[in-house]
Formats: sequence, C-alpha cells, structure tokens
Amino acid sequence: MRQPVPDLPPTLPAGVDDTESMLANGQYVSGRQLATVVFLALRLNRPLLVEGEAGVGKTELAKVLAGALNRDLIRLQCYEGLDLANAAYEWNYPRQMVAIRIAEAQGTSSGVGNTLYTEENLIERPLLAALRPRPSGPPVLLIDEIDRADEPFEAFLLEMLSDYQLSIPELGTIRAERPPIVVITSNRTREIHDALRRRCLYHWIDYPGSEAESRIVELKAPGVSADLRRQLIEFVHALRREDLFKPPGVAETIDWAHALTQLDVLALTPGVVNDTLGSLLKYQDDIAKLRGSEVARMLAEIQAAA
Repeated sequence: MRQPVPDLPPTLPAGVDDTESMLANGQYVSGRQLATVVFLALRLNRPLLVEGEAGVGKTELAKVLAGALNRDLIRLQCYEGLDLANAAYEWNYPRQMVAIRIAEAQGTSSGVGNTLYTEENLIERPLLAALRPRPSGPPVLLIDEIDRADEPFEAFLLEMLSDYQLSIPELGTIRAERPPIVVITSNRTREIHDALRRRCLYHWIDYPGSEAESRIVELKAPGVSADLRRQLIEFVHALRREDLFKPPGVAETIDWAHALTQLDVLALTPGVVNDTLGSLLKYQDDIAKLRGSEVARMLAEIQAAA
C-alpha cells in the first residue's frame, strides 16, 4: 500500500479551508465536501475519481487545480477504442526504419537492433508524459470521461495508478520521481470496475443548489443583473425537475447567461426563452416538449412564487 509523502511541497494547500479558498480563487465554487476530498487526494497522493452528470464542473476542477498550483495540465480524452499507443507511448517507426536503411547502406545492420528501442525513438503520450519530471512540479493528469473507454483500458491504468509507473518491455519500468496529481472524470454512462475505484478517492458532483449556482453564474457571467440571474436560475432548476432526456448542466446555465447578456435581456419572457432554448437543451425532443405553452406555464409558476 502506498504511504503518504510527509514533506508537502509548499504550493499545496495546508488544510481543507486553504483548499476551498484555492478553488474559490480559481472561480470554482466547490463546497466543503469537495474541498475535503481534493485536499486528501493531494495529501495522500491518491487519484481522484469524480463522477456526475455532464456539465457539472468535473473537467473544470482539474483545470482550476492546474492553474491554482501552477502545474502543467496533461489531458487524456478517453474514447471507445483508446489503446496503449494513443494513451501512453508508441515507437517512432519511421525514424526506426530510417535507422535500419542507413545501417544497411553502411553495412552495419547487425548492430542496429540495439539502437532502435531507445528514449530517442519513443513518442510520449499523456500517461507517460505525466510521469516525467517538470520544473513546475508534478503535472495535473486529467483522464477525462473514463467511462467512454473500453474496460481493458482500465486494466492497463491499474499499474500506473498503483505505483505511478509504466512498464515498457523494450526499455523497462519508468517511474515518476514525484507522483502526478490525477483527476479521473466519469459521466457514468457505464460502471467503472471496482479495482480502479479502490485506487481512487471518490466524489460525486451533483447539480448545485440555487444559491451555489447563482454564485457560479455571478462569477462566470458578471454582466447578468441580480434579478435576471435569479429568474434564469429558477427556470433552470425547474427544467431539471422535468422529464428530459438531458437536463441542462451548469455549463449550459453559464452559456444561457452569456446568451441573454448578448441579447440585452432584462427579464425572462416566453418569447425570449423559446428563442434561446438551444443554449440550454441539446436535444430536439426536449426542446419540442417544452417550447410554447410549457415554457409559458413554467415562467408563470416562477413569477407566482416570487
């Protein structure tokens, strides 16, 4: 079992309060529970697995961490069919072929095999790059949307997340001098294997409450008036209570706030909402379900409750 590193780099927060302040300085509204698990992930050198609906700020968390700690951000975007060559490393085959042709022309091809599999012929992908030392300190490695990758890829990750090392048959084992800060995100389109979960600290990021989302919009879209901000937050929260294929996330709330600012909207009306539903909802069935009378009803209920 990996032991915590006792000597913390000075750039890391000293406690949960400092972690919450650090995230807030990066314009990330975290809450106490998320700040706690982030602090523990930094203190214990453990990967952080963050799950939640799309658009709730999982990827943004890694970006803010990298910016706040002045570390490089290395992002591995997962997808179906992701393999070792695209995630960790591959050999520079054209360069190797050139070396072979030169050796053949010079009549020294018998010893060329020793020069093919060297660091110079190795092409680094995100996982291997995250193990390399950097002047600014260990990077933040974002493994984004792990649920989109195939299950065999999770098995490959186990070695790295356990010991922060990669085994390359031709070169041996490459270990990180200091572990990277690893953030793994999942939209939970499929279940992540227990073996991977056990190696991580875990946090579920839910849709924020009205007050927290209002603070987020105030930070990300400061041009929206307080009254309009209250109306759009109430409407978004009402949308999330509807039976939709894809309810709007925080990212959509921010996009809508920017759209309303560009249109110089001072208050929500059925016409304004109908015209801008594409900023909030990304599926035609959801838009068709709400456009018209449903939007008018929801706005009337919000105004009556105000």
